[in-house]
Amino acid sequence: MSSEELCKTIEVIRMKLIEVGMSQGLTASDTIKLSEILDKLINIKMGV
Repeated sequence: MSSEELCKTIEVIRMKLIEVGMSQGLTASDTIKLSEILDKLINIKMGV
């Protein structure tokens, strides 16, 4: 995955996370899963 594709994916997941968090709540399992995915993608982007 290129850096540009990674950035786009991060943005898509971030927007979905906000949407799900607002509709289902911050402790909902879907919100937590998206948050974990976003964390992993950001760590890849940052080289961690």
